[in-house]
Amino acid sequence: MTGDATRHAAKMAKKKAARDRIMATKEDEKGLVIVHTGKGKGKSTAAFGMIFRCIAHGMKCAVVQFIKGGMQTGERDLITSRFGDICQFHTMGEGFTWETQDRNRDTEMARAAWSKARELIHDPTNRLVLLDEINIAMRYGYVDAGEVVEFLKAEKPEMTHVILTGRNAAQKLIDVADLVTEMELVKHPFRSGIKAQAGVEF
Repeated sequence: MTGDATRHAAKMAKKKAARDRIMATKEDEKGLVIVHTGKGKGKSTAAFGMIFRCIAHGMKCAVVQFIKGGMQTGERDLITSRFGDICQFHTMGEGFTWETQDRNRDTEMARAAWSKARELIHDPTNRLVLLDEINIAMRYGYVDAGEVVEFLKAEKPEMTHVILTGRNAAQKLIDVADLVTEMELVKHPFRSGIKAQAGVEF
């Protein structure tokens, strides 16, 4: 090996040893409360990636969509047509709030979605439950954030993962979550006049 290659190998060996020491201390498993928030694209996309991981591992999972519902999406079509036996999919919203323009109806639908979510989370055979856009429902007061947090603390089965997506996650939810990712908007094609496209946004 050249001098550069030898130095690189030694550096990586040190890094691996340090990493192995850290990993040796990580032995626990638990069901996680996971929050995807922020103004950037990718919150639901990342969450569906985890749903498909569960499906690939043969783990039961479920999706409840709180806001979306007025349009066809690739993930819903694929899951309901191919994986409905392992992943329940419930689209409970009727579209974005600026389209429905009916607060009472939006609240009614969000409460129904939250009821379904509680039922699915209570079922310990579901390894992961995705609550898509619930953060928006909480932000507008359709679902009480305090109620959601207390439920997750008191009633979520120990090994069940729950993902909550949407902008403006409540601070009290962030405080109790195990994993929080904020998607930061750097650049978006919508601002250049490009509409949402199949395969990218839905």
